[in-house]
Amino acid sequence: MQDFLNLINSILWHDYVLFIVLGTGLLFTVWSVFSQYRALTHGTAIIRGKFDNKDDPGAINHFQALSTALSATVGLGNIGGVALAIALGGPGAVFWMWMVGVLGMAIKTTEVTLSMLYRNTDDPNNPHGGPMWVVSKGMSNWGGIFKPIGVAVGGIFCITLLISTVTGGNMFQAWNVAQVTNQYFPTVPQPAVGIILAVLVGLVIIGGIKRIGGVAGRLVPFMCVTYMLAAILVVVMKLDEVPAMFKLIFTHAFSPTDAQGAFIGGTLGYAFLMGMKRALFSSEAGQGSAPIAHSAAKTDEPVREGIVAGLEPFIDTIVVCTLTTMVILLSGAWNRGTEADLVEMPEFNMINDHVAQFDEQLSVTSVAGEPHMWTLPDVAPPPREDDRRWRGGDNIFVLAELSNLHGTGLPGRRAIAGTVHENNGVFSVAWESVPSNEPPLVVFRYVYDGSTPTWALAPTQIQRKPADIREYAGEWRNGDSVFLLVHAHPISDTADRIHRYSGEIRIDDDGSPIVNWGTPRFGLLGGQALRIDHLDSSHEPHVPSVGVYGAYPAASLTAHGFDRVIPGLGMWLVTLAAWLFAISTMIAWSYYGEQGVIYLFGERGVVPYKLIYCLLIIVATLGFVGDEDQLDVWISIGTGVMLFANIPIMLLLGHQAMKAYHDYMRRLKSGKMDPPHDAPPLSDVVEGKDVE
Repeated sequence: MQDFLNLINSILWHDYVLFIVLGTGLLFTVWSVFSQYRALTHGTAIIRGKFDNKDDPGAINHFQALSTALSATVGLGNIGGVALAIALGGPGAVFWMWMVGVLGMAIKTTEVTLSMLYRNTDDPNNPHGGPMWVVSKGMSNWGGIFKPIGVAVGGIFCITLLISTVTGGNMFQAWNVAQVTNQYFPTVPQPAVGIILAVLVGLVIIGGIKRIGGVAGRLVPFMCVTYMLAAILVVVMKLDEVPAMFKLIFTHAFSPTDAQGAFIGGTLGYAFLMGMKRALFSSEAGQGSAPIAHSAAKTDEPVREGIVAGLEPFIDTIVVCTLTTMVILLSGAWNRGTEADLVEMPEFNMINDHVAQFDEQLSVTSVAGEPHMWTLPDVAPPPREDDRRWRGGDNIFVLAELSNLHGTGLPGRRAIAGTVHENNGVFSVAWESVPSNEPPLVVFRYVYDGSTPTWALAPTQIQRKPADIREYAGEWRNGDSVFLLVHAHPISDTADRIHRYSGEIRIDDDGSPIVNWGTPRFGLLGGQALRIDHLDSSHEPHVPSVGVYGAYPAASLTAHGFDRVIPGLGMWLVTLAAWLFAISTMIAWSYYGEQGVIYLFGERGVVPYKLIYCLLIIVATLGFVGDEDQLDVWISIGTGVMLFANIPIMLLLGHQAMKAYHDYMRRLKSGKMDPPHDAPPLSDVVEGKDVE
């Protein structure tokens, strides 16, 4: 399943797709003559209530519509998504997040304006909108065969919307809250976190968009201000390091980042990829989700709500994400050092089954025309020692001793893989070629099952944490996740051979911390057990360092960054913020998914959908996602499929949004539009009383 999802992601996040998204943002930036400026100026006046009118169609005011959309974007994508981007892509990923944020402002303005032009206001107090209505109504206006095509494309978008709702809008949030809560409060079981979240979210979403807007209007400003003030405090304490931090971001935006501390290195392309993916996930620019929330706004000017929507990526990506970035980079959490030393150097054991043995050692031969390539002659496989018989296509390997492994100048073992072939009942083995300046010293006679060895570490005792680390990270506890850096086969994303090899802490009877490496973990992927912690490598791995690192996936890394500067701050702030951000995001995304269900199945599908949505919150905390790499795969699927569906709709019908935008701006500048009234009391705007 993981390989299949990786294949899907390789298509969804191909370089060409990223260039198309950036190109779309650049297109509408130029076409709108930099609508980003209008969002920051005119948009601010709109959300202050100066243009609100209770007689306009819609359910909530501009501020509440923005708050509802922000409650979906300002959340764990800002705390956990940014941490994920830096942990995997390095500091350079942040620059590309900013680029998406700026261009995303124009994308948001365009897609929301389109949805407002085509929203369904048959029930003025409960309007429906979004890209599904845009393409359905827009293509229906062309007549003929385009009408059923538009309806079908709208249905496809709704399917991608539900995929993203389940992954990034729901399960990603619950998983992060469970991780952060369990990190600081290990007595709280993760499934219990899921149950509490499901109940709280369920109580809100039962009330529909008016209750969602009311909760978001109060919750979002509170949680944003609280989180930002804490982050600013960390920045002030590290103010002298800020110039070097920005230099680091800009430098590594255009050059690879070498491995340092817990960071295993990242190529320029990988930093670009991670920055793009996480910014698009965090800001939702181009996904088509935010237009669904904005379509509920009370207004008779479609462009007005589009301009308000342009504020979202600025608040979300440029402001909040940058503050998270500064906490992670200034605190040194991203390239932190080891937290404890190994008591003894661990040894790798190969766990592949031994299935046969040659009577004699095989002779190595050089590959014709390749002076530094070596192979083995085609031979008949020896009889198997188990109950099976050889079959064509069986993969096997033998081990060879090399004099210079990985260019270290030291000897080591490497696998030589072979494939069994059958011809009229006669079996033979064809071997791969092995690169080496010198021929292998010896080829061992044992034959193993599989195309590459799977290496595992025996349980290893480690030291207690030093006092200075215990001050902000605490002492080892049962179940703590750690990792070791291991050199093995090359990785394309890092252009290096460094891997994270994960383990889990077990406290022995005498209080000694023991790491169980390569513990099998069981997930819910097709009911199959998924072993994610064994390292497959043709080369024998070796350990380049003698210490272990604490594992802090996603939001946990941000919390760790706060704790490194002000011990205990991350524990309370990020745990609280994770809960509030997750709840606000999940209630907003529940509404998005609900609108997709209404388009596909009508109102009769809403109640079953809400029950399933709450159930999936609990499922996400049951442990089927193991680490940040797996997490990235799942949320990337959700974001990617929506971009694939929505960007073509924008390019197809975006000219209508631009025509309406420029008409609105002409009327605004010429005074042909009703002038703004005095701003109502802020409390009335927040609570929506100015439009009641």
